[in-house]
Amino acid sequence: MTTRRRLNPDERRRQLLDVGAHLFAAKPYHDVLMEDVAEQAGISRALLYRYFPNKSALFAAIFQEASNRLLDGTRIDPAYSLMDQLSAGLDLHFDYFVANRNTVLAANRVLAGDPVIQAIITDEFAELSRRVLDATGIEGPGRDTVLAALTGWLVFVRALCVEWLTSEPFTRAQLHDMSVGALRGALGAVTDVDRLLGAPGD
Repeated sequence: MTTRRRLNPDERRRQLLDVGAHLFAAKPYHDVLMEDVAEQAGISRALLYRYFPNKSALFAAIFQEASNRLLDGTRIDPAYSLMDQLSAGLDLHFDYFVANRNTVLAANRVLAGDPVIQAIITDEFAELSRRVLDATGIEGPGRDTVLAALTGWLVFVRALCVEWLTSEPFTRAQLHDMSVGALRGALGAVTDVDRLLGAPGD
């Protein structure tokens, strides 16, 4: 075991999240052991369990932080094209998925039945959908229809990403094009998509 450092509780929790995030990104979920986290952090397992009672709790805290960072990076500026910003947001998510392949697969496959993990994903989808919907300025009866289309699109993109990370049946460029095309197709069925989003590069 490495030399134990004296940290206050907030610093120690931050350290454990950083160590855990690195391990979950580097290894499949089942290969990450709590004793590995404790060893790399230079603490006892007993102390680790005071912060996180089990591996799923540690993973959930790490995954929540990742979701928060992705949401922080995808805020919408009304001064710019909504389509361009959505395209850039896709790339931000893809970058994270590539760098944290094992984490993403764990959340979407290994822990697909975990209510805490799925609540994080659901909340992220809800916030992203709300931001885009608010940026469109749509009001009235069409608002709920567009919201449903946006939420369904996010589920579709997440499923595509998981397949891409698992077996790479298509390139990243194709993933991006399919995602953008699906968005325009879904919204185009219920509204004037060009007026709503604009075209990339507008």
